[in-house]
Amino acid sequence: MNDYRLPDLKQARRRGPYQAPIIRDALKLNETQKSLGRDLFYHVITYGCQANVRDGEVISGILEEMGYAHTELLEKADIIILNTCAIRDNAEKRVLGEIGFLQNYKRQNPSLIIGLCGCMAQEEEVVNKVLKSYKNVDLIFGTHNLYELPQMLEKIVVGKQKAVSVYSHQGSIFEGLPSHRSLQYKASVMIMDGCDKFCTYCIVPYTRGQQRSRLAEDIIAEVQQLCQDGYKEVTLLGQNVNAYGKDLPENGDFAYLLKKVAETGIERIRFTTSHPWDFTNEMLQAIADYDNIMPYVHLPLQSGNDEILKRMGRRYTSEEYRNLFDRLKNTVKDVSISTDIIVGFPGETEEQFQDTLKMVEYCKYDNAYSFIFSPRPGTPAARMEDNVSMEEKKQRLARLNERLDYYSKSNNEKWVGKTVKVLVDGPSKTNPEIYSGYTPQQKLVNFTLKEGKVGDIIDVLITEAKKNSLNGIQE
Repeated sequence: MNDYRLPDLKQARRRGPYQAPIIRDALKLNETQKSLGRDLFYHVITYGCQANVRDGEVISGILEEMGYAHTELLEKADIIILNTCAIRDNAEKRVLGEIGFLQNYKRQNPSLIIGLCGCMAQEEEVVNKVLKSYKNVDLIFGTHNLYELPQMLEKIVVGKQKAVSVYSHQGSIFEGLPSHRSLQYKASVMIMDGCDKFCTYCIVPYTRGQQRSRLAEDIIAEVQQLCQDGYKEVTLLGQNVNAYGKDLPENGDFAYLLKKVAETGIERIRFTTSHPWDFTNEMLQAIADYDNIMPYVHLPLQSGNDEILKRMGRRYTSEEYRNLFDRLKNTVKDVSISTDIIVGFPGETEEQFQDTLKMVEYCKYDNAYSFIFSPRPGTPAARMEDNVSMEEKKQRLARLNERLDYYSKSNNEKWVGKTVKVLVDGPSKTNPEIYSGYTPQQKLVNFTLKEGKVGDIIDVLITEAKKNSLNGIQE
Protein backbone atom coordinates (compact mmCIF):
# COMPACT_ATOMS: atom_id res chain seq x y z
CA MET A 1 0.00 0.00 0.00
CA ASN A 2 1.56 3.30 -1.06
CA ASP A 3 1.26 6.57 0.84
CA TYR A 4 1.05 8.85 -2.19
CA ARG A 5 -0.49 12.31 -1.82
CA LEU A 6 -2.19 12.92 -5.19
CA PRO A 7 -3.55 16.13 -6.76
CA ASP A 8 -7.25 16.90 -6.41
CA LEU A 9 -8.78 19.26 -8.98
CA LYS A 10 -11.95 19.88 -6.95
CA GLN A 11 -9.88 20.90 -3.95
CA ALA A 12 -7.71 23.15 -6.12
CA ARG A 13 -10.82 25.07 -7.29
CA ARG A 14 -11.82 26.16 -3.80
CA ARG A 15 -11.59 29.81 -2.87
CA GLY A 16 -12.73 31.80 0.13
CA PRO A 17 -11.58 34.32 2.72
CA TYR A 18 -7.98 33.39 3.32
CA GLN A 19 -4.83 34.82 4.83
CA ALA A 20 -1.87 32.80 3.60
CA PRO A 21 0.47 31.78 6.42
CA ILE A 22 4.04 33.06 6.14
CA ILE A 23 6.48 30.22 6.87
CA ARG A 24 10.10 31.21 7.48
CA ASP A 25 11.66 27.94 8.63
CA ALA A 26 10.14 25.35 6.30
CA LEU A 27 13.44 23.77 5.23
CA LYS A 28 14.77 21.61 8.03
CA LEU A 29 17.45 19.10 7.07
CA ASN A 30 18.34 16.17 9.30
CA GLU A 31 21.88 14.82 9.32
CA THR A 32 21.13 12.21 6.67
CA GLN A 33 19.61 14.79 4.32
CA LYS A 34 22.54 17.20 4.75
CA SER A 35 24.94 14.67 3.22
CA LEU A 36 22.60 12.76 0.93
CA GLY A 37 24.02 14.39 -2.20
CA ARG A 38 27.70 14.27 -1.30
CA ASP A 39 29.83 13.53 -4.39
CA LEU A 40 26.64 13.39 -6.49
CA PHE A 41 25.32 15.65 -9.27
CA TYR A 42 21.95 17.15 -10.15
CA HIS A 43 20.37 18.64 -13.27
CA VAL A 44 17.13 20.65 -13.33
CA ILE A 45 15.26 21.14 -16.62
CA THR A 46 12.78 24.01 -16.40
CA TYR A 47 9.92 24.68 -18.81
CA GLY A 48 7.53 27.61 -19.05
CA CYS A 49 7.24 30.96 -17.34
CA GLN A 50 9.64 33.00 -15.24
CA ALA A 51 7.87 31.84 -12.08
CA ASN A 52 8.89 28.30 -12.99
CA VAL A 53 12.45 29.49 -13.58
CA ARG A 54 12.43 31.04 -10.10
CA ASP A 55 11.13 27.76 -8.62
CA GLY A 56 13.95 25.98 -10.45
CA GLU A 57 16.47 28.26 -8.73
CA VAL A 58 14.99 27.33 -5.34
CA ILE A 59 15.03 23.61 -6.18
CA SER A 60 18.70 23.94 -7.16
CA GLY A 61 19.42 25.79 -3.91
CA ILE A 62 17.80 23.04 -1.84
CA LEU A 63 19.74 20.31 -3.67
CA GLU A 64 23.01 22.15 -3.06
CA GLU A 65 22.13 22.41 0.65
CA MET A 66 21.96 18.61 0.54
CA GLY A 67 25.44 18.34 -0.94
CA TYR A 68 24.58 17.85 -4.62
CA ALA A 69 26.64 19.71 -7.22
CA HIS A 70 25.23 21.02 -10.49
CA THR A 71 26.09 19.46 -13.84
CA GLU A 72 25.02 20.41 -17.35
CA LEU A 73 25.62 16.83 -18.54
CA LEU A 74 22.61 14.53 -18.30
CA GLU A 75 24.83 11.45 -18.45
CA LYS A 76 26.70 12.67 -15.37
CA ALA A 77 23.62 13.47 -13.27
CA ASP A 78 22.49 11.35 -10.32
CA ILE A 79 19.18 13.20 -10.11
CA ILE A 80 17.28 14.86 -12.97
CA ILE A 81 14.23 16.97 -12.15
CA LEU A 82 11.77 18.16 -14.81
CA ASN A 83 10.24 21.43 -13.57
CA THR A 84 7.17 21.68 -15.77
CA CYS A 85 4.57 23.98 -17.33
CA ALA A 86 0.92 23.04 -17.91
CA ILE A 87 -0.39 26.04 -19.81
CA ARG A 88 -0.56 24.25 -23.18
CA ASP A 89 -0.90 20.68 -24.36
CA ASN A 90 2.27 20.86 -26.46
CA ALA A 91 4.33 21.65 -23.35
CA GLU A 92 2.98 18.54 -21.62
CA LYS A 93 3.66 16.30 -24.62
CA ARG A 94 7.22 17.62 -24.74
CA VAL A 95 7.79 16.76 -21.07
CA LEU A 96 6.34 13.27 -21.41
CA GLY A 97 8.61 12.72 -24.40
CA GLU A 98 11.57 13.85 -22.31
CA ILE A 99 10.64 11.41 -19.55
CA GLY A 100 10.63 8.60 -22.09
CA PHE A 101 14.01 9.74 -23.43
CA LEU A 102 15.51 9.77 -19.90
CA GLN A 103 14.84 6.04 -19.65
CA ASN A 104 18.06 5.61 -21.66
CA TYR A 105 20.06 7.21 -18.85
CA LYS A 106 18.21 5.16 -16.26
CA ARG A 107 19.33 1.96 -17.99
CA GLN A 108 22.94 3.12 -17.85
CA ASN A 109 22.61 4.25 -14.22
CA PRO A 110 19.84 2.36 -12.36
CA SER A 111 20.31 4.55 -9.27
CA LEU A 112 19.48 7.70 -11.28
CA ILE A 113 16.53 9.54 -9.71
CA ILE A 114 14.07 11.08 -12.19
CA GLY A 115 11.66 13.65 -10.80
CA LEU A 116 8.62 15.54 -12.06
CA CYS A 117 7.49 18.76 -10.42
CA GLY A 118 5.85 22.08 -11.25
CA CYS A 119 2.43 22.74 -12.74
CA MET A 120 2.06 19.44 -14.59
CA ALA A 121 2.47 17.63 -11.28
CA GLN A 122 -0.62 19.50 -9.98
CA GLU A 123 -2.85 17.88 -12.63
CA GLU A 124 -4.74 14.70 -11.78
CA GLU A 125 -4.67 13.30 -15.33
CA VAL A 126 -0.94 13.85 -15.71
CA VAL A 127 0.05 12.25 -12.41
CA ASN A 128 -2.19 9.25 -13.03
CA LYS A 129 -0.68 8.82 -16.51
CA VAL A 130 2.89 9.11 -15.19
CA LEU A 131 2.29 6.61 -12.39
CA LYS A 132 0.72 4.16 -14.82
CA SER A 133 2.93 4.50 -17.89
CA TYR A 134 6.27 6.01 -16.85
CA LYS A 135 7.74 3.69 -14.25
CA ASN A 136 11.14 5.39 -14.49
CA VAL A 137 9.81 8.42 -12.55
CA ASP A 138 10.76 8.09 -8.88
CA LEU A 139 9.73 11.50 -7.57
CA ILE A 140 6.64 13.70 -8.04
CA PHE A 141 5.96 16.93 -6.15
CA GLY A 142 3.95 20.05 -6.87
CA THR A 143 4.21 23.83 -6.69
CA HIS A 144 3.25 24.07 -3.00
CA ASN A 145 5.90 21.89 -1.35
CA LEU A 146 9.39 22.50 -2.72
CA TYR A 147 10.59 22.44 0.89
CA GLU A 148 9.67 18.73 1.17
CA LEU A 149 12.24 17.73 -1.45
CA PRO A 150 14.88 16.57 1.11
CA GLN A 151 12.55 14.18 2.92
CA MET A 152 11.22 12.83 -0.38
CA LEU A 153 14.75 12.16 -1.61
CA GLU A 154 15.61 10.46 1.68
CA LYS A 155 12.57 8.23 1.21
CA ILE A 156 13.81 7.28 -2.28
CA VAL A 157 17.50 6.79 -1.46
CA VAL A 158 17.29 5.32 2.03
CA GLY A 159 13.79 3.86 2.04
CA LYS A 160 13.96 2.56 -1.55
CA GLN A 161 10.43 3.85 -2.22
CA LYS A 162 8.84 6.08 -4.84
CA ALA A 163 7.91 9.52 -3.42
CA VAL A 164 4.73 11.28 -4.58
CA SER A 165 3.50 14.33 -2.67
CA VAL A 166 1.25 16.93 -4.29
CA TYR A 167 -0.89 19.40 -2.32
CA SER A 168 -4.06 20.87 -3.83
CA HIS A 169 -4.83 23.72 -1.47
CA GLN A 170 -4.83 27.51 -1.24
CA GLY A 171 -1.12 27.71 -0.48
CA SER A 172 1.37 29.45 1.81
CA ILE A 173 4.15 32.00 1.53
CA PHE A 174 7.63 30.56 2.12
CA GLU A 175 10.44 32.90 3.08
CA GLY A 176 14.12 32.10 3.36
CA LEU A 177 14.36 29.04 1.12
CA PRO A 178 17.85 28.68 -0.39
CA SER A 179 18.39 29.64 -4.01
CA HIS A 180 20.94 29.13 -6.75
CA ARG A 181 20.47 32.16 -9.01
CA SER A 182 20.79 31.27 -12.69
CA LEU A 183 22.12 34.71 -13.71
CA GLN A 184 24.77 36.90 -12.13
CA TYR A 185 23.40 40.40 -12.72
CA LYS A 186 19.67 39.88 -13.34
CA ALA A 187 17.36 38.35 -10.75
CA SER A 188 13.70 37.40 -10.52
CA VAL A 189 11.83 38.21 -7.31
CA MET A 190 8.49 36.52 -6.65
CA ILE A 191 6.17 39.09 -5.10
CA MET A 192 3.10 36.86 -5.07
CA ASP A 193 1.88 33.46 -6.16
CA GLY A 194 -1.41 31.98 -7.27
CA CYS A 195 -4.31 33.52 -9.14
CA ASP A 196 -8.02 34.06 -8.48
CA LYS A 197 -9.06 35.29 -11.94
CA PHE A 198 -10.10 31.85 -13.29
CA CYS A 199 -10.03 32.77 -16.97
CA THR A 200 -12.01 29.95 -18.53
CA TYR A 201 -9.09 28.58 -20.60
CA CYS A 202 -6.40 28.80 -17.93
CA ILE A 203 -5.11 26.02 -15.67
CA VAL A 204 -2.87 28.29 -13.55
CA PRO A 205 -5.37 29.01 -10.72
CA TYR A 206 -5.64 25.25 -10.21
CA THR A 207 -1.88 24.56 -10.32
CA ARG A 208 -0.67 27.60 -8.35
CA GLY A 209 -3.39 28.05 -5.75
CA GLN A 210 -5.13 31.11 -4.34
CA GLN A 211 -3.60 34.53 -4.84
CA ARG A 212 -1.24 35.30 -1.98
CA SER A 213 1.17 38.21 -1.66
CA ARG A 214 4.49 38.43 0.12
CA LEU A 215 4.95 41.23 2.64
CA ALA A 216 6.37 44.36 1.05
CA GLU A 217 9.12 44.49 3.68
CA ASP A 218 10.33 41.00 2.71
CA ILE A 219 10.38 41.87 -0.99
CA ILE A 220 12.24 45.14 -0.39
CA ALA A 221 14.77 43.38 1.83
CA GLU A 222 15.40 40.81 -0.92
CA VAL A 223 15.94 43.54 -3.52
CA GLN A 224 18.27 45.44 -1.17
CA GLN A 225 20.34 42.28 -0.70
CA LEU A 226 20.48 41.76 -4.47
CA CYS A 227 21.75 45.35 -4.81
CA GLN A 228 24.49 44.64 -2.28
CA ASP A 229 25.39 41.46 -4.18
CA GLY A 230 25.94 43.45 -7.37
CA TYR A 231 22.72 42.76 -9.26
CA LYS A 232 21.71 45.41 -11.78
CA GLU A 233 18.17 44.33 -12.68
CA VAL A 234 15.23 42.68 -10.92
CA THR A 235 11.99 41.39 -12.40
CA LEU A 236 9.02 41.34 -10.02
CA LEU A 237 7.05 38.17 -10.70
CA GLY A 238 3.48 37.04 -10.19
CA GLN A 239 0.65 35.44 -12.12
CA ASN A 240 -1.05 38.85 -11.95
CA VAL A 241 1.28 41.41 -10.39
CA ASN A 242 -1.28 44.20 -10.70
CA ALA A 243 -3.40 42.49 -8.06
CA TYR A 244 -0.49 42.40 -5.61
CA GLY A 245 -1.53 43.29 -2.07
CA LYS A 246 -5.28 42.80 -2.48
CA ASP A 247 -5.06 39.96 0.03
CA LEU A 248 -2.96 42.14 2.40
CA PRO A 249 -4.95 45.38 2.78
CA GLU A 250 -2.54 46.90 5.32
CA ASN A 251 0.50 46.12 3.19
CA GLY A 252 0.10 48.43 0.18
CA ASP A 253 -0.78 47.75 -3.46
CA PHE A 254 1.45 47.18 -6.50
CA ALA A 255 1.91 50.90 -7.20
CA TYR A 256 3.19 51.29 -3.62
CA LEU A 257 5.52 48.30 -4.04
CA LEU A 258 6.89 49.61 -7.34
CA LYS A 259 7.81 52.92 -5.70
CA LYS A 260 9.44 51.26 -2.69
CA VAL A 261 11.48 48.90 -4.88
CA ALA A 262 12.52 51.84 -7.07
CA GLU A 263 13.71 53.69 -3.96
CA THR A 264 16.17 50.87 -3.18
CA GLY A 265 18.31 52.27 -6.01
CA ILE A 266 18.48 49.06 -8.06
CA GLU A 267 19.33 50.19 -11.59
CA ARG A 268 16.59 48.38 -13.49
CA ILE A 269 13.13 47.13 -12.47
CA ARG A 270 10.78 45.08 -14.61
CA PHE A 271 7.56 43.22 -13.79
CA THR A 272 5.38 40.52 -15.30
CA THR A 273 2.60 39.61 -15.85
CA SER A 274 -0.04 42.35 -15.84
CA HIS A 275 -3.77 41.75 -16.18
CA PRO A 276 -5.57 44.72 -17.78
CA TRP A 277 -8.36 44.44 -15.19
CA ASP A 278 -6.15 45.54 -12.29
CA PHE A 279 -3.97 48.16 -14.03
CA THR A 280 -4.39 51.39 -12.02
CA ASN A 281 -3.52 54.99 -12.83
CA GLU A 282 -1.19 54.96 -9.81
CA MET A 283 0.75 52.14 -11.44
CA LEU A 284 0.98 54.08 -14.67
CA GLN A 285 2.29 57.12 -12.85
CA ALA A 286 4.86 55.10 -10.90
CA ILE A 287 6.29 53.70 -14.13
CA ALA A 288 6.43 57.21 -15.58
CA ASP A 289 7.94 58.85 -12.48
CA TYR A 290 10.88 56.53 -11.75
CA ASP A 291 13.73 56.24 -14.23
CA ASN A 292 14.74 52.82 -12.91
CA ILE A 293 11.29 51.29 -13.63
CA MET A 294 11.74 50.17 -17.21
CA PRO A 295 9.29 51.47 -19.85
CA TYR A 296 8.12 48.02 -20.89
CA VAL A 297 4.75 46.42 -20.13
CA HIS A 298 3.50 42.97 -21.06
CA LEU A 299 -0.26 43.45 -21.39
CA PRO A 300 -2.09 40.29 -22.50
CA LEU A 301 -5.01 40.92 -24.87
CA GLN A 302 -6.03 37.31 -25.67
CA SER A 303 -8.81 38.46 -28.06
CA GLY A 304 -10.05 41.66 -29.64
CA ASN A 305 -13.70 40.57 -29.64
CA ASP A 306 -15.97 41.39 -26.70
CA GLU A 307 -18.02 38.19 -26.87
CA ILE A 308 -14.89 36.03 -26.87
CA LEU A 309 -13.40 38.09 -24.04
CA LYS A 310 -16.57 37.52 -22.03
CA ARG A 311 -16.49 33.78 -22.66
CA MET A 312 -12.81 33.78 -21.71
CA GLY A 313 -13.70 35.43 -18.40
CA ARG A 314 -11.26 38.29 -19.01
CA ARG A 315 -13.35 40.99 -17.23
CA TYR A 316 -12.66 43.82 -19.68
CA THR A 317 -13.97 44.88 -23.08
CA SER A 318 -11.97 45.71 -26.18
CA GLU A 319 -12.72 49.40 -25.63
CA GLU A 320 -11.46 49.28 -22.04
CA TYR A 321 -8.30 47.58 -23.24
CA ARG A 322 -7.74 50.24 -25.92
CA ASN A 323 -8.23 52.99 -23.36
CA LEU A 324 -5.63 51.44 -21.07
CA PHE A 325 -3.26 51.01 -24.01
CA ASP A 326 -3.67 54.68 -24.90
CA ARG A 327 -3.08 55.79 -21.32
CA LEU A 328 0.13 53.77 -21.23
CA LYS A 329 1.36 55.28 -24.49
CA ASN A 330 0.44 58.80 -23.38
CA THR A 331 1.86 58.55 -19.85
CA VAL A 332 5.08 56.52 -20.15
CA LYS A 333 7.71 57.93 -22.50
CA ASP A 334 8.97 55.51 -25.18
CA VAL A 335 7.01 52.64 -23.62
CA SER A 336 7.20 49.26 -25.33
CA ILE A 337 4.14 46.99 -25.08
CA SER A 338 3.94 43.25 -25.76
CA THR A 339 0.95 40.96 -25.53
CA ASP A 340 -0.49 37.42 -25.62
CA ILE A 341 -3.17 36.40 -28.14
CA ILE A 342 -5.14 33.16 -28.38
CA VAL A 343 -6.47 32.13 -31.81
CA GLY A 344 -9.31 29.69 -32.32
CA PHE A 345 -11.04 29.91 -28.94
CA PRO A 346 -14.02 27.52 -29.04
CA GLY A 347 -16.59 28.80 -31.50
CA GLU A 348 -14.55 31.80 -32.65
CA THR A 349 -15.98 33.08 -35.95
CA GLU A 350 -14.05 34.73 -38.76
CA GLU A 351 -15.71 38.03 -37.85
CA GLN A 352 -14.57 37.69 -34.24
CA PHE A 353 -11.06 36.88 -35.40
CA GLN A 354 -11.14 40.00 -37.58
CA ASP A 355 -11.75 42.03 -34.39
CA THR A 356 -8.46 40.66 -33.04
CA LEU A 357 -6.68 41.72 -36.24
CA LYS A 358 -8.22 45.18 -35.90
CA MET A 359 -6.87 45.44 -32.36
CA VAL A 360 -3.41 44.46 -33.58
CA GLU A 361 -3.66 47.15 -36.27
CA TYR A 362 -4.60 49.66 -33.56
CA CYS A 363 -1.97 48.72 -30.96
CA LYS A 364 0.91 47.84 -33.29
CA TYR A 365 2.58 45.75 -30.58
CA ASP A 366 6.34 45.70 -30.14
CA ASN A 367 6.21 41.97 -29.53
CA ALA A 368 3.57 39.30 -29.12
CA TYR A 369 3.17 35.66 -28.14
CA SER A 370 0.41 34.05 -30.19
CA PHE A 371 -1.04 30.57 -29.77
CA ILE A 372 -3.79 28.31 -30.99
CA PHE A 373 -6.27 27.57 -28.19
CA SER A 374 -5.19 24.52 -26.19
CA PRO A 375 -7.94 22.94 -24.03
CA ARG A 376 -6.78 22.22 -20.50
CA PRO A 377 -8.59 19.38 -18.69
CA GLY A 378 -10.82 20.63 -15.90
CA THR A 379 -11.19 24.18 -17.19
CA PRO A 380 -14.58 25.52 -18.39
CA ALA A 381 -13.29 26.25 -21.91
CA ALA A 382 -12.34 22.59 -22.38
CA ARG A 383 -16.05 21.74 -22.18
CA MET A 384 -17.19 24.41 -24.67
CA GLU A 385 -18.43 23.37 -28.10
CA ASP A 386 -15.78 24.02 -30.74
CA ASN A 387 -16.76 23.89 -34.40
CA VAL A 388 -13.64 25.54 -35.84
CA SER A 389 -11.33 23.16 -37.67
CA MET A 390 -7.64 22.94 -36.78
CA GLU A 391 -6.80 23.85 -40.38
CA GLU A 392 -8.76 27.10 -40.03
CA LYS A 393 -7.11 27.85 -36.69
CA LYS A 394 -3.65 27.38 -38.20
CA GLN A 395 -4.54 29.69 -41.10
CA ARG A 396 -5.73 32.36 -38.67
CA LEU A 397 -2.55 32.05 -36.63
CA ALA A 398 -0.45 32.49 -39.78
CA ARG A 399 -2.41 35.60 -40.77
CA LEU A 400 -2.09 37.01 -37.27
CA ASN A 401 1.64 36.34 -37.08
CA GLU A 402 2.18 38.06 -40.41
CA ARG A 403 0.75 41.29 -38.97
CA LEU A 404 2.50 40.90 -35.62
CA ASP A 405 5.87 40.38 -37.36
CA TYR A 406 5.29 43.45 -39.53
CA TYR A 407 4.72 45.72 -36.53
CA SER A 408 7.55 44.18 -34.53
CA LYS A 409 9.96 44.98 -37.37
CA SER A 410 8.41 48.42 -37.91
CA ASN A 411 8.78 49.33 -34.21
CA ASN A 412 12.37 48.14 -34.19
CA GLU A 413 13.20 50.28 -37.22
CA LYS A 414 12.34 53.39 -35.20
CA TRP A 415 15.45 52.77 -33.09
CA VAL A 416 17.94 52.78 -35.98
CA GLY A 417 20.35 55.71 -35.60
CA LYS A 418 19.57 56.12 -31.88
CA THR A 419 21.85 55.40 -28.94
CA VAL A 420 20.39 53.10 -26.29
CA LYS A 421 21.41 51.82 -22.87
CA VAL A 422 22.09 48.06 -22.94
CA LEU A 423 22.73 45.77 -19.98
CA VAL A 424 25.37 43.31 -21.24
CA ASP A 425 24.12 39.74 -20.77
CA GLY A 426 27.06 37.89 -22.35
CA PRO A 427 28.53 36.56 -25.59
CA SER A 428 26.55 34.71 -28.23
CA LYS A 429 26.62 30.90 -28.05
CA THR A 430 27.34 30.76 -31.77
CA ASN A 431 29.78 33.69 -32.05
CA PRO A 432 31.83 34.63 -28.96
CA GLU A 433 32.77 37.94 -30.55
CA ILE A 434 29.14 39.10 -30.56
CA TYR A 435 27.54 40.12 -27.27
CA SER A 436 23.88 40.70 -26.51
CA GLY A 437 21.71 42.53 -24.01
CA TYR A 438 18.44 44.38 -23.62
CA THR A 439 17.39 48.00 -23.81
CA PRO A 440 15.03 49.50 -21.21
CA GLN A 441 12.19 48.70 -23.65
CA GLN A 442 13.17 44.99 -23.62
CA LYS A 443 14.61 45.12 -27.14
CA LEU A 444 17.30 42.49 -27.75
CA VAL A 445 20.51 44.08 -29.11
CA ASN A 446 23.49 42.25 -30.65
CA PHE A 447 26.81 44.12 -30.74
CA THR A 448 30.58 43.85 -30.51
CA LEU A 449 31.83 44.67 -27.03
CA LYS A 450 34.81 47.08 -27.22
CA GLU A 451 35.06 48.07 -23.57
CA GLY A 452 33.42 46.80 -20.41
CA LYS A 453 32.20 43.41 -19.26
CA VAL A 454 29.13 41.32 -18.62
CA GLY A 455 26.85 43.14 -16.19
CA ASP A 456 27.80 46.64 -17.36
CA ILE A 457 25.23 49.04 -18.78
CA ILE A 458 26.73 50.54 -21.93
CA ASP A 459 25.78 52.88 -24.79
CA VAL A 460 25.07 51.18 -28.12
CA LEU A 461 24.29 52.91 -31.41
CA ILE A 462 21.61 50.97 -33.29
CA THR A 463 22.63 50.33 -36.90
CA GLU A 464 20.12 47.73 -38.10
CA ALA A 465 16.62 46.50 -37.20
CA LYS A 466 15.39 42.94 -37.55
CA LYS A 467 12.03 41.39 -36.69
CA ASN A 468 13.03 40.20 -33.23
CA SER A 469 16.26 42.06 -32.50
CA LEU A 470 18.50 45.03 -33.17
CA ASN A 471 22.14 45.23 -34.24
CA GLY A 472 24.46 47.97 -33.05
CA ILE A 473 27.96 49.16 -32.22
CA GLN A 474 29.21 50.20 -28.83
CA GLU A 475 29.86 53.93 -28.58
